[in-house]
Parts: sequence; structure tokens; C-alpha cells
Amino acid sequence: MRKILIFLSVFCLLILPVSAKNVMPTHVSSIAANVLGIYQANNEITLYDEPHDKAHIVTHISWSGDDIFPANKDFDNVFMVYLPKKQLALLAVTDETEEWVQVLYDKAQGLCGWMKKDDPYKFMSWVSFYNIYGRKYGLYMLKDTPETIKDLHSAPEDDSQVVSTLNLPPMNSSLPHKIKLNVMRGNWALVSVLDTDRMPKTGYIRWRSNDGYKYLFPAIK
Repeated sequence: MRKILIFLSVFCLLILPVSAKNVMPTHVSSIAANVLGIYQANNEITLYDEPHDKAHIVTHISWSGDDIFPANKDFDNVFMVYLPKKQLALLAVTDETEEWVQVLYDKAQGLCGWMKKDDPYKFMSWVSFYNIYGRKYGLYMLKDTPETIKDLHSAPEDDSQVVSTLNLPPMNSSLPHKIKLNVMRGNWALVSVLDTDRMPKTGYIRWRSNDGYKYLFPAIK
């Protein structure tokens, strides 16, 4: 009996999925419209109620791998992107000064705090972020994106000719999902994709609405 119990314990450990606290936006509502860009956070995050050193500390957050402190914090609620294997933690920025950024640390309640920049290059506007990460990894379409956004246009204008329409495969398909980013033009992006039609398609697509909602996001992995 003891051998059987040991065997079952080992078997259960083997079949359990490996814990991974990966966080990536999934829906259009995942990214608030008023977010200006992102900030790459260090392992220790101290947030103040105002942008100066003598201000009141509203919270302190630390992270490492699959662990976050305080333990009542949730990776999905704190970070815009969290990929522990890459040591990459990105916070949503809602305001900025020369030395400080205001970031969301509780997306569900809309709570923000000010963080002093330890490196000015860790703050990226959306256009800079997409130009760096989108060009490197490609883009993916967020869920609940309006069907009309899948139209590829001949120019970065709503009334321009529709040259094709994206027909993206389901997520469990072996076909590629990545949309190649070529050029950014305001709220539009010139992209190329080989979708389920197995035909190469190129055209302009809206990556952001006029009021700030994102439809596409860099496929960081």
C-alpha cells in the first residue's frame, strides 16, 4: 500500500502543469484607453501618491519568478505584461513627468501611484513600444475586436479602399497567428500576414481607435 501511495504522489506531481504567471492582454478592455504607454519595472516597486521623494508611499510591490509580495497582489491585476522567463514586467503608464511616471498598480479598481524613473529609456510611448516589440515579435489581435478592424486598407484612412480582410486561424490551430508589423502611421499600422486563406496579405489596419482603445498588441514571447 505504501508503494502505491508513493507512486500516486509522484504521478500527480508529474502530471501537474508547470506554474507560470505569464500575463499578456487578451481583450480590448484589458488596456484602459487613458494609458499613455508602458514602463519596464524592476523587481522592487515603490509607489507614491505624488511625484516627489517626500510624498506618502501608497504601496510597495516586489516580484521574482512566480512569486509576488504582498501575497494578496495578483500578477494579472498589477502588470500589463509579465513574463518571468524573460524577467520582463511592464506597467501601464497613465501620466509622466521628466523624472516620474504614474502607473496602474490595481487595474480592477483603477488605482495608480507614482514611481521615480530609474532609467528614462524604460518608459515607452505606445508608438515606441510597438516599433520595438511589435517589429521584433509581430502582433496579435485582441479578443472582442470589432469585425471591421480585420479589414486591410490601401491607406491609413477609414474611407480608403479595403484591399483584403484578415481571416485569422483559431488559437488551437497549427497555422501562424502572428501579424508582421512593417510601419506605424498614427493609429494605423502597415502589416503583412499569411492567414487561413494561405494568401499573403498586406495593408493598413487600425491598431488603436481614435479614443485610445487597442485592437492589436505585440506578440511578446
